[in-house]
Amino acid sequence: MDLFEYQARDIFEKHGVPVLGGVVATTPEEAREGAEKLGGGTVVVKAQVKTGGRGKAGGVKLAHSPEETAEKAGEILGMDIKGHTVHRVMVAQGAKIAEEFYFSVLLDRSNRNYLAMCSVEGGMEIEQLAVERPEALARIAVDPAVGIDEAKAAEIVDAAGFADDIKGKVADVIRGLWTVFKAEDATLVEVNPLVKTEDGEIVALDGKVTLDENAGFRHADHAELEDSAAADPLEAKAKENDLNYVKLDGEVGIIGNGAGLVMSTLDVVAYAGEKHGGVKPANFLDIGGGANAKVMANGLDVILGDEQVKAVFVNVFGGITACDEVANGIVGALDLLGDHATKPLVVRLDGNNVELGRQILAERNHPLVTLADTMDGGADKAAQLANA
Repeated sequence: MDLFEYQARDIFEKHGVPVLGGVVATTPEEAREGAEKLGGGTVVVKAQVKTGGRGKAGGVKLAHSPEETAEKAGEILGMDIKGHTVHRVMVAQGAKIAEEFYFSVLLDRSNRNYLAMCSVEGGMEIEQLAVERPEALARIAVDPAVGIDEAKAAEIVDAAGFADDIKGKVADVIRGLWTVFKAEDATLVEVNPLVKTEDGEIVALDGKVTLDENAGFRHADHAELEDSAAADPLEAKAKENDLNYVKLDGEVGIIGNGAGLVMSTLDVVAYAGEKHGGVKPANFLDIGGGANAKVMANGLDVILGDEQVKAVFVNVFGGITACDEVANGIVGALDLLGDHATKPLVVRLDGNNVELGRQILAERNHPLVTLADTMDGGADKAAQLANA
């Protein structure tokens, strides 16, 4: 789960990372009141969207009075920034910046550890810096069993090339950001820029945090951070039913058991769709290795509720999952939906109890269901039906 900047700021403050004051506003009047709470001086009005490039898009503006703050907020609210509509702004206390730096710590899946990245050149697109001048970005591996202790923080600031007079302060902030990363079960904590103010203080001026939703059971308070208003209703419904679902832009709904099988099914359907009007997969939905009839019915209910879906391909290999359970789930879902079920289903079953599963579907003989013997054949039929 990606956080808004104001949420990241609040979490930083919670764990003792130095930040500046900030107030969230959804109207120009709230922005004016926020500026007054921050002392009525210079503030920065910042669009709160989960994407980069806000400054270039006009989503970050300087204001020198509460009245000007309201004016700038009115200009930003409602903006479209890379497909994200601005519904709220953060009114942030102004800072006299002497230098800008960069720091992040993230989950490095390829090397099965954590990675800290740091540079004395912050404030710009870090991806651009990494490509054009990779030597300016220090990359330090972090052992998950040790984390960023005093020695590791010192290694990071040395590798990044910080001046001796601020190394200690920067290292302290880096350790604080590691505390955020560990305590909140994050997969990314990024600060760009991390600044040195004119009075020599080190402050996290802008934060980006991604939380690991798999650790949500340890953090009841994380549910309050979700942007439920912007959530896709189908993805929200799938989440309520503990389904691994991601909505895509195609026309063929996909249900499978196991992430590997579902990913392969997406590829096969995309390939088959090239011969049938260019139709594409409409979603990723993994019902899991031990799915039962209820899980299958819940998954089918989500996919059939997608207006973009024209046909559904159910591709299940029975291992822990029994094919008869899947078949019963399909039959039960169709019976429950009744006349609301209007989209054709292509079903390919194989593995555990496959003959019984096929028998259940054959005996039910539902007019929307077509049985397929192979994965390729099922994908082709589903693409054909979606195109029709």
